[in-house]
Amino acid sequence: MSLEPDPDLIAPNEIAYRLELTPAQLKITHAALKSYLDDFGHHEPDVHRVIHELLDKLPDEHSIRAIDLNRELRGG
Repeated sequence: MSLEPDPDLIAPNEIAYRLELTPAQLKITHAALKSYLDDFGHHEPDVHRVIHELLDKLPDEHSIRAIDLNRELRGG
């Protein structure tokens, strides 16, 4: 049994993935994260911290609200 780290694993704090989102996808992602944050157990501070870190990477709340989901889904 080897104790050497697996070179295929992503290290802590390493960028794991880059993601490009359309405005509709961005709005839904933001809403999903907010919902998850609101509904997740309040005894999970580490999960809350990570969710806040994710939300901090997204545009501000005003910018998200400005996305017209219906218009985006209609394609224009």
